[in-house]
Amino acid sequence: MNDLRSEKKLKSDVDYAYRKLQKLHPDLYWYIGKKELDFKFDSLKSTITSPMTSNDFYLKLSPVIASVKHGHMRLMPLNKKLNRKDRSAQRKFGNTPFSRFDFEMFDNNLYIVKNYSGDSSIKAGTELVTVNNVKPADLISKYTGTFASDGFNQTYLERRSAKAFPQFFYYQNDVTDSVLCELRYKDSLRTVYLKRNTITATVKEERPVKKSDLEIDKDKEKEKNKKEKIKRAIQGYDRITRTYSKNLSFLEPDSSIALMKINDFSKGKYKKFYRNAFRQIDSLKTKSLIIDLRDNPGGRIQEIYNLYSYLADSSFSFLDKSEVVSKTSLLHNNYFRRGPLALLLMLPAELVYTGIVFIKVRKGDDHKYYFSWTHFSSGHPKPCNFKGKVFVLTNGGSFSASCILSSNLKGTRRAVFAGEETGGAYNGTVAGIMPYVKLPKSKLNIRLGLARISPYYKTDIDGRGIFPDIEIKPTIEDRINGNDPELSRVLEIIKSPNH
Repeated sequence: MNDLRSEKKLKSDVDYAYRKLQKLHPDLYWYIGKKELDFKFDSLKSTITSPMTSNDFYLKLSPVIASVKHGHMRLMPLNKKLNRKDRSAQRKFGNTPFSRFDFEMFDNNLYIVKNYSGDSSIKAGTELVTVNNVKPADLISKYTGTFASDGFNQTYLERRSAKAFPQFFYYQNDVTDSVLCELRYKDSLRTVYLKRNTITATVKEERPVKKSDLEIDKDKEKEKNKKEKIKRAIQGYDRITRTYSKNLSFLEPDSSIALMKINDFSKGKYKKFYRNAFRQIDSLKTKSLIIDLRDNPGGRIQEIYNLYSYLADSSFSFLDKSEVVSKTSLLHNNYFRRGPLALLLMLPAELVYTGIVFIKVRKGDDHKYYFSWTHFSSGHPKPCNFKGKVFVLTNGGSFSASCILSSNLKGTRRAVFAGEETGGAYNGTVAGIMPYVKLPKSKLNIRLGLARISPYYKTDIDGRGIFPDIEIKPTIEDRINGNDPELSRVLEIIKSPNH
């Protein structure tokens, strides 16, 4: 990780990276011209004049990768290999002491806006002034150029920089259980150690109980645990933040307004969740549905298609065919990077996948190759589809699949949007299968998408996100006071006499 790599080896990695992008990326020059990108790669090689470590090389190469302006494509730095204990702690408590906090940037300052740590003394709206005597803005500025949004969007960059601060800190530091922080809340400044929870055995205090009481308690606890397990499986659950991926609530006593908060499209048994949710909405005769996609980074295409089928009011088109580089490019899916046992277990599924690729990837009249999303190109509404008013909350953290869903809702005028421009592009993204390509000399990995995924509905303003009908940008005062201006504004509209 800290070994120096020669100039010759690093320059060969630059060429290797560009060749792989040209070979696998289906729309490399969507937002940047070939001549300009050629110049960037050539210029990069001229700046490599001495040996350097792989992670120093990462800081040079990643801005060039990011200049392609595809948010799913990213060069990854090398991380320190963790022992078994540290890997276990990371899965349970996160990479750093910051893993149980959400951050936002306001006026170039970093603030804690959500606290999942259990330390109630740290309030929403607390500014993180320094970390181990380093200003967060200095660390963020070092890494901001290492990633991109889709196209020319700006809301994603600011929000992603804040969200990824714990990751940036981890790049700079070894795994650590505590950090020295200066925190400012309103006019009060204090110095504290933020600590990552550690794995310890829990010892329950014993108390004398009757046998019958013990049996009753065990039965109740068993039933409670069973219900919680089912809930986590259906709604999806994040162990670190202790939050559910998908939530449904009703904001009025008469259930006339429902709020569906979807943190991601990757966790939970989505078919069961949406089926149960819309059956409940239908039975309660809910009139208005608010779908909260703020900070939703995306996920499964099949999930957003399933959700859309509950929102559509007639037969619909959803996805266009996806452009790919060649008949075989989708087979570069890291299958052979698995261990021997995993290779053996996955072989039947891989053979089926290979067959599907060869059947569904065909050359178009324009001589380009396309993958057909047979099951998701079009569809019909579900039997208990929602027929009332739909509102969608978005911000710069709304990305990828959440934007494919939003593009179709916007294009059909099925929903009113409030908040900020989405972080992902209206006209689609390059994602789908996303393998890692390892550079042979530096050992850095490039993650890139292999398919251009396009919603059926598009806009003439290429490279920008879904713009809100009602633009609302929260302030730090909103966070301090616990206000939700986007939700409040939508509720005002719903409750207005003219609605």
